[in-house]
Amino acid sequence: MATPPSAVRFGEVVKASVDGLIGQCHRLYDAPALGTLVRAGDDVYAAVSGVTTSSLDPTRRVIARGAEAASESEIYAEHPQLERLLRTDVTLQVLGYRESGEARQYLPPLPPRIHAFLYVCPPDEVRWFMERLEFVPLLVHGGFPAGDDVLAGVLRQAAASFDVPGDFLRRAAKAVAVQLSTDTARLSAVLRRLPLEGR
Repeated sequence: MATPPSAVRFGEVVKASVDGLIGQCHRLYDAPALGTLVRAGDDVYAAVSGVTTSSLDPTRRVIARGAEAASESEIYAEHPQLERLLRTDVTLQVLGYRESGEARQYLPPLPPRIHAFLYVCPPDEVRWFMERLEFVPLLVHGGFPAGDDVLAGVLRQAAASFDVPGDFLRRAAKAVAVQLSTDTARLSAVLRRLPLEGR
């Protein structure tokens, strides 16, 4: 599948492994929301599991500059170099890949290349990749920080791409329940984060 014209490119891969990626956004603060499905290059799919803005130089800490400023925009107007000294990175949990036109919802054999472009998947691509829910174990058992918020964020973001979001969320909740059948406290915490009607 070629890159759909509606796919929005926002950054590129700067660190890669088969289970996780770090991407740097092309524009400061221009990161997709937590849980957004993105594509790295032509065939690896991942979900945004974290967003960080920091100094380009890790040895130099960002300092406060707004003591006399009336607004944030005034700070950036008075210090235009900030746009070149800061970066926004996204942490990405790999959920699968495309092979022979099919969605494989498990880890790819190889990570994408460094500098592979990152795209926010448009709704039709989200539906194509997430119709089946075999990626849920990768999120439930990923062991990354704020994992339950990421899991719920992925499901909420994906649901918006389906014609009947509630149907998708109910199917997803059942898939999560299977994975967390022995951890009812965690299951309950995840379900509270989902807009399930009639709960």
